[in-house]
Amino acid sequence: MILVLRRPRAEHWREHSDLAITRLMVLLTFGTGVVDAASYLGLHKVFTANMTGNVVFIGLGLAGHDDLPILRSLMALVGFLLGALVAGRYQRAVPIGLRCPTRTVHLFGTVAVLLAVLTVTFAFWHPGAHGLDAVTAVFGLAMGMQAGAARQLAVTDVSTVVVTSAIVSLAADSRFGGRNRNRQLRRLGAGAAMCVGALVGALLLKIHLTVPLALATLTAVAVTYSLAMLSRSELAVQATSVGQPGSPDLLS
Repeated sequence: MILVLRRPRAEHWREHSDLAITRLMVLLTFGTGVVDAASYLGLHKVFTANMTGNVVFIGLGLAGHDDLPILRSLMALVGFLLGALVAGRYQRAVPIGLRCPTRTVHLFGTVAVLLAVLTVTFAFWHPGAHGLDAVTAVFGLAMGMQAGAARQLAVTDVSTVVVTSAIVSLAADSRFGGRNRNRQLRRLGAGAAMCVGALVGALLLKIHLTVPLALATLTAVAVTYSLAMLSRSELAVQATSVGQPGSPDLLS
C-alpha cells in the first residue's frame, strides 16, 4: 500500500476561484471604463466610477474656474458614497471565510439591473439638465455599489473603479524598482482593461448612448452569473469537505 497525501478539495477550489475571480474583476474593470466613457462624454464631463476626477473638478470649481460641472460631480460623488455604504451595510452579515459570498453576488446583480434600467431609459428618454443630474446620481450609486462588492472579494490591485494604485505598484515593483513581479500581469491587466473599456465606450457612443451602456450591462450580467456559479460551487465544496479536513487517500 502506498500512502499518498493529497490537498483537500476545498484547497483546490480556492486556487481555482482566486484565478477566476481575478479574471472576472478585470472584466468588470473593462465594463467600468465603458461606463465612465459613456457618462463623461454623454453626461457633460462627469465621471461616475472614478471619483478622483470628480473630486478634482469640485475643487477647481470652488476655486472659481468656470465651465466645470460642480453640482453634477457632487451628485455623482454622493451617489457613489451611498452605493458603497449600501454595499458595506448589506455585506456585514457575510460569514467569515467565504471567498464568494451570496450577498456579494446579489450586489453585482443589482448593479446589472440598474445599468439595464438606465440603458432602457436612455433609449426612450432625452433628459434635460435636472434629469441628467438625477441620472448621474443613479450611475454613481451603481458604481459605488459595485466598488463595495468588489472590495469584499479582495482582489489585490483590481478594485474595478480605479487603477492609479495598480500603476504605481506596477512601476515600483518593476525590474527597475522593487523587482517584485508576482502581480505584474494582474496590474497590467487592470490598467489595460480600463483603457480599452474607455476606448470601446467612446467609439460606441458615436452610435448612441445606449450602445456602450448595453455593453456595460452585458458585462455586469456575465460577471454576476459567473460569480453566482462560483458561489454555488463553494457551498457545495464546503458541504462535501465537512468532517474531512485533509484526510489522506490510500492508493494501492
